[in-house]
Amino acid sequence: MSATARKTSWPFTVRPLTPRLGAEISGVDFTKPMEGALFDAIHDAFLTYQVLLFGVQDLDPGDQVAFARNFGDVQVHVMNQYHAVAHPELYRLSNLDEQGNPNGRHPDKGTLAWHTDGSWMRNTGQATIIYSEVAPEEGGQTHFCDMYGAYDRLSPAWKSRLEGLRAVHNLDFSRTRRHGVDLMTDDQKRAVPPVDHPVVRTHPETGRKAVFLGDHAECIQGMDYDAGRALIEEVNAMIVHPDLTYEHRWTPGELIVWDNRCLLHRATEYDAATQRRVIRRCTVLGEVPR
Repeated sequence: MSATARKTSWPFTVRPLTPRLGAEISGVDFTKPMEGALFDAIHDAFLTYQVLLFGVQDLDPGDQVAFARNFGDVQVHVMNQYHAVAHPELYRLSNLDEQGNPNGRHPDKGTLAWHTDGSWMRNTGQATIIYSEVAPEEGGQTHFCDMYGAYDRLSPAWKSRLEGLRAVHNLDFSRTRRHGVDLMTDDQKRAVPPVDHPVVRTHPETGRKAVFLGDHAECIQGMDYDAGRALIEEVNAMIVHPDLTYEHRWTPGELIVWDNRCLLHRATEYDAATQRRVIRRCTVLGEVPR
């Protein structure tokens, strides 16, 4: 069935967000049980557009986790200090104090660099689902970049150079260099040792190739450390293109779902001393990249 034919049969309205990726989905009520046919259509749109934006709604934590489970097993993040109360599957990022005022501390500066969720695990992240509880008036956006398109734009020489290379992804590396405080404990480090993945992966459902790097990638397996670091930095800078990017400014109550297997994403800065931002995130476990 063609993509056009599939779209006409979807039980919701679709509005593309950019010419290359992203769609706003209207007509889905997350307070009702997610029937199989409806989720199948959502999953089809997910593979087609890579990023799905659902309009403002009152979504409680339990319903968010229940929706995520339609995609597969939901990660319980190793950084347990971020777990939401009663729902360890949810990773809650907030800069508010007990009185609900900005505390001046960014909860996770690692999110400000381009990355893909869970690349530091053997079975990497599949879908990530973010719900916005509180959104800042300025900053605190989330940007997404298409890694299918990034791969397609590589020159033949670069494709040949990257084919067969494996990068070592390490949460402790990215956490330490980007956040600098509230570092991983020894137990957390032991729970998620560094893992290696192909720099160019094939999406297990679409069959398309995508660049698979981002900020969790520390070095290249079998290459001198400094040379590998330089290569990763060069490629990470090369693969982000403005016209392959969707930049989302949050409204409280919005839900976004995206495919980590073919995207990079990042948050943007905001003034943590004057602006309020609270999001809750869960990531569905995927496959071992091939």
